[in-house]
Amino acid sequence: MFESVLTRVNESERKPPSYGKELDAKLYAYLNTLVDENTVSNLAWDFHKNESEIPDNLYRHTGLVNLHRINDIKRINKYLEAANRNLTNGQYLVISMETMSSRRTRILNKYPSGFNRIYYFFDFFLKRVFPKWKPTRKLYFLITKGRNRVISLTEGLARMISCGFEIVDFKKAAYNTYIVARKVKEPAYDMQPTYGALIRLNRVGKGGKMFRVFKMRTMYPYSEYLQDYIFKKHDLREGGKFRNDFRMTSWGKFFRRYWIDELPMVINWFRGEMKLVGVRPLSKHYFELYPKSLQEMRVKVKPGLVPPYYADMPKTLEEIEESERNYLIAYEKSPFLTDVRYFFRAFLNIFLKGARSK
Repeated sequence: MFESVLTRVNESERKPPSYGKELDAKLYAYLNTLVDENTVSNLAWDFHKNESEIPDNLYRHTGLVNLHRINDIKRINKYLEAANRNLTNGQYLVISMETMSSRRTRILNKYPSGFNRIYYFFDFFLKRVFPKWKPTRKLYFLITKGRNRVISLTEGLARMISCGFEIVDFKKAAYNTYIVARKVKEPAYDMQPTYGALIRLNRVGKGGKMFRVFKMRTMYPYSEYLQDYIFKKHDLREGGKFRNDFRMTSWGKFFRRYWIDELPMVINWFRGEMKLVGVRPLSKHYFELYPKSLQEMRVKVKPGLVPPYYADMPKTLEEIEESERNYLIAYEKSPFLTDVRYFFRAFLNIFLKGARSK
């Protein structure tokens, strides 16, 4: 993207590198709106795609700006982990990426009508599906060396968080998106992110023990790392789901509406980790939103495939909590009859009143 590249800045430099691009000046001005000018002027600017090329003198600066798109970095997490090691808490990391939506717009604008959609289909399949599908993953990286991958904004943000960074802000400029983050902790070194079609998510089970729930993936990879970020930015909407949740894929909305994504949880039922009717298995983040008294009630029983939500159809988080509390009190007194009653109430709401998941 940039014709002239300054590979390193030395200690005396206090200005952004000049690549002869108006975009660079806009990026510099944008960074000044987020942090003070002294912080921005003392950033180390670079252009590399390998974790071994990260400057080792970053302690002299306030952070690192890498203008090479992460789409071309073969081992993205290894790069981000290396950047984390070379930075101290509070220092900044700014990365550049072309998001999936920007790539689609660029391709549709670049090629003639008709041909552009055919090109986009094969581009998406080869550079989005192949690197994520186990049978073709090694072949893809052997041929392309990981260059020019299709990455969603969700995945870019979430990879940063998984590698120990806090998102400060992000901004789209032309076809590129710049993510500004700050180191806050060590990387998670997650070897099992939500990546394939069938995923396993950590959920709070009976006794407070974590177990892995089987589901069809409805969100972009690494989405679980964005829960806290989305909650702080958008809070919850009616039904207890996140408001303006951009992590959801287009097919994911369809899967959720008709519970296709939850069918694999039958495996957890057969394994004895869940029961047919019961409170929904929650992530640790959601679980910690509940009051302590309800948390203690929840962990006394197994979570269920059919939650009391569909029997009572609550709207707010407070109403959801009250619905679950009423179910758990009734279940403690009469387990079998309570589950039968809630099952048929949920059945009627789903099939006669059109209750749907969101």
